[in-house]
Amino acid sequence: MEAELVALAASGATALVQHMVADSWGQVRQRLVTFFARGGATPEEEAELAGELEELRDELTRARDGGGDGALIGDAEVEWRARLRRRLAEDPQAAVELQSILDELSPSPGGRGGAGQVRNTISGTPRIGGPVIQAAEIGSINFGTGR
Repeated sequence: MEAELVALAASGATALVQHMVADSWGQVRQRLVTFFARGGATPEEEAELAGELEELRDELTRARDGGGDGALIGDAEVEWRARLRRRLAEDPQAAVELQSILDELSPSPGGRGGAGQVRNTISGTPRIGGPVIQAAEIGSINFGTGR
């Protein structure tokens, strides 16, 4: 399989798993069901896939709420990367649709995860007495205190 398609499948799997526990999941789920159904899936197969996606989402949400389970996230990405790779191998034209889905999900101004203009501003007191974190999204963060 072409390296570009392998990278696309990896990006797709990562985005899929990230969006499973986000508010945007309803839209993403339907797009993925449609994406996989293009090969002529029956309505029953579509419903089965939607159920499978929801079950995984529930597992990921429980893991996140219970303190996180990096192994579960990694396993989910591996599984969906393989499924996306098989889909792209069956129909290389599906790459255009998958890239379109990823572009829609991308938070960056240029789509495709490209770098946009970044402007960082820290205001308040003239002296910062603690860590400063700059990120597009932070799930959770803990700072230990010295004893």
